[in-house]
Amino acid sequence: MERPEIIETVNGFLVDEFEIEEELLSSHATWKEIGIDSLDFVDIVVIIEQTFGFRLNGEEMGNIKTLNEFYDHIMNRIASKN
Repeated sequence: MERPEIIETVNGFLVDEFEIEEELLSSHATWKEIGIDSLDFVDIVVIIEQTFGFRLNGEEMGNIKTLNEFYDHIMNRIASKN
């Protein structure tokens, strides 16, 4: 899966599941800036597992501060599976 597809998928579920306005989803946006809190991370972990086939843990999510870091992390995890 290429980076543009990862970005589209992640942004899609953030808009659909968390009702975040698409214009807020810049790569440098932080979780706080887009309105995601630690309780939302539980739902994000489930969505990532269902969508991309791997599980994130709390420590990983705690270390990811921006959407760009999140996209990179997903891309790296997908690459390490292959």
